[in-house]
Amino acid sequence: MDEDLRNIVLGVLATGLSASLGWLTRTYVWRRRLRRKQAFFGLPGHAECLLVVNREAGGDGAVHRFDVFALLELAALVKDCGAQAQIVQHDRTHLGFGDRTEFCVGGPGSNRRMAAHLGSLLPGLTMVTDPDPVEERGAIEVGGERYLMDPGAVEYVVLARITAGEGGRPVFLFCGQRAITNQAATRYLARHHERLARTHRGSFVLLLKVVNSQAYGPDVVELVADVTRAALRAPAAVPATT
Repeated sequence: MDEDLRNIVLGVLATGLSASLGWLTRTYVWRRRLRRKQAFFGLPGHAECLLVVNREAGGDGAVHRFDVFALLELAALVKDCGAQAQIVQHDRTHLGFGDRTEFCVGGPGSNRRMAAHLGSLLPGLTMVTDPDPVEERGAIEVGGERYLMDPGAVEYVVLARITAGEGGRPVFLFCGQRAITNQAATRYLARHHERLARTHRGSFVLLLKVVNSQAYGPDVVELVADVTRAALRAPAAVPATT
């Protein structure tokens, strides 16, 4: 009887020890992944960040529903990092960058903050904001290439993470040709942030293609090119003619 009791006690102890080791291992892995995620997004626990929202073109200050969905996905990422988000309209954000993480959504035509970021942070990348000609509206130009959209079939969006400013906190840009492409970029970031953190140690600028959004929404996204070097480099000045 004593032998049976001893075996039972040893079995209980072994089970408890195994469960404790498993719990400690899972906790360690979870905390390590969380620290990596916080470092990538520049969001340590209880940090504050900005969600800069654009306006719908012709919407009298309204925000497009796909941009709202993009903000919701970003807010979930912020919450997972244990940080807090402040939503600010694009024309009321009179702050520098680097002191806290910023997520800026929308093209330069509907987001003044994005237009400023493109000019100062990505001088080698431009987006056509003129309404005419229609076929060139929203065209993205970078690295000597021009990317035109076919609405609902083939559209492009720039996803960028830029570290600049004294604080060193990143600025994330979601600059798409249509609102649905902005959501596609935020979803791409949410799904692939671990791989992006391993691949890119600092700033990066990616050109993404959204395929057949009229059928698949923001879910089917392809990486077209890493245009970091071309986007960060100011275009060569054109010599004046005499």
